[in-house]
Amino acid sequence: MTSSLSQAAQPVIRGRKAQKSRCPYVRDVLAPELTPGSVVILDNLATHRNVKAAAAIRAAKCWFLYQPPYSPDLNPIEQAFSKLKAHLRKIGARTFDDLFRALGDICSMFSPQESWNYFHAAGYVLGV
Repeated sequence: MTSSLSQAAQPVIRGRKAQKSRCPYVRDVLAPELTPGSVVILDNLATHRNVKAAAAIRAAKCWFLYQPPYSPDLNPIEQAFSKLKAHLRKIGARTFDDLFRALGDICSMFSPQESWNYFHAAGYVLGV
């Protein structure tokens, strides 16, 4: 989960279980962390187009929007992924197990200010 204030770890789900696992994650982890009136911005990944997950976001009195098809300039997570991929290349995580272990400490790689900068650069933070 990424917001203008922070980033939080998401579960690593292997294989086709990802789409079925998305709704419990949204309902049990994401929605309770949202403040009513928050806007959840999703990319167009197929697992993000889940009717039950959308209902959980609405039940939390929040909005959700989908980005235009592939718009990296409007997607703050692209900058974070770029940094993450560089880190993974540097440490040589080539197997699923190595990758899983490496992902355990990524949240500490991003400060709140850096997260805010990603949103600002993508145009989500105005008037600053």
